[in-house]
Amino acid sequence: QVQLVESGGGLVQPGGSLTLTCAASGFAFRGSSMSWVRQAPGKGVEWLATISNVGGATQYADSVKGRFTISRDNSNDKMYLHMNALKPEDTARYHCTKYSTRYNPRSQGTQVTVSA
Repeated sequence: QVQLVESGGGLVQPGGSLTLTCAASGFAFRGSSMSWVRQAPGKGVEWLATISNVGGATQYADSVKGRFTISRDNSNDKMYLHMNALKPEDTARYHCTKYSTRYNPRSQGTQVTVSA
């Protein structure tokens, strides 16, 4: 069964950086396009970024373009989200998903809080 486990969240000051990690198992990770999404309290799921199965193509939401970078390591079944210039409005629970289920995250996620 599909298992996605996120880590790397925490409390960071505005302007700071964090790198989130997603460990995947239970499916053909290297054959799957993957995404990062987030959900803030009381809000819907916001798609952030997608990376193709071999990592050659990436797409970003306007809200994070130029600040966040998505990457993957198919040899270790892991995906990453490098986040720079964090803003208070980036505060949310972050989830990694398969591209096909990006608006229905089932994983626990990792909390990112941006606050002074």
